[in-house]
Amino acid sequence: MSAIAAITVFDGAATPVTHTLSPISVTRNNGVIEALWRELITTVPTEAQISLQTKMETIKSGVVVTTATTQIPVMESISGQNAAGYTAAPKVAYVDKRVTQHFQHPRSTVAGRRLLRQLDINLQGNVSTSVAPVTTGALPEMYDLQVMPT
Repeated sequence: MSAIAAITVFDGAATPVTHTLSPISVTRNNGVIEALWRELITTVPTEAQISLQTKMETIKSGVVVTTATTQIPVMESISGQNAAGYTAAPKVAYVDKRVTQHFQHPRSTVAGRRLLRQLDINLQGNVSTSVAPVTTGALPEMYDLQVMPT
């Protein structure tokens, strides 16, 4: 198994920004494995940091369900102070969230799972040329190899 490690990822901004998601925890409970990564920016509250959570569980039918949830909290903008000179602390206004989930039959193969993942990525990115699938990293290992970090 891979040891949980930091993940560096670029966002989709016009001028891309690098985000480093630091490992926070790996938990195991009744056959369900969950891992959590979060940006660790000292000037931003914990609840307002970008995060990634992965989860892997085997359901009664033997199907392995792997889930990745990415969240980007958006802070309210505070405009000035009230008549008494008080400025409220900023809070999270809302959270944009994306969940991807794969259902993997016990008879599926690494090659088949990788093919599905790459096909899905190409559809989402409107990729119309041949692209080699990424085979390392937290999400490819979870989806393709059914391996979670330790």
